[in-house]
Amino acid sequence: MAASSAFLSTFISPQTVSFSPKSSSSLRLLPPTSVRMVRTVTLATASQPATSPRTPRGIMKPRRVTPEMQDVVGVPEIPRTQALKQIWAYIKEHNLQDPENKKIINCDEKLKKIFGGKDRIGFLEIAGLISPHFL
Repeated sequence: MAASSAFLSTFISPQTVSFSPKSSSSLRLLPPTSVRMVRTVTLATASQPATSPRTPRGIMKPRRVTPEMQDVVGVPEIPRTQALKQIWAYIKEHNLQDPENKKIINCDEKLKKIFGGKDRIGFLEIAGLISPHFL
């Protein structure tokens, strides 16, 4: 019995553990008083620049377009994102948005070729209607 109490007293001392009067079964550890915080200085290095530029993939990869689409965007090969920007620039340049509802586009002859012969389309339809024009 003496060995077990000595063993217990070496691990639980009044300096490290305090018993709360409310609950006798719970132990609360006190922060150590003789420990110092040491901070180390680390140097951040700049990442190495890529040796070769990353090749575009997905919608950023240039694709060939049909002649109808080429009439609007002006180039034979273009990424899908840039084609959409060019189409919007064409719509705004030629004032083809409906004045009462800007979400509706009134198609001229060039846009009718791209948008399946429709006279009017919603702006959310554009992305789906240009898909067949990418080869």
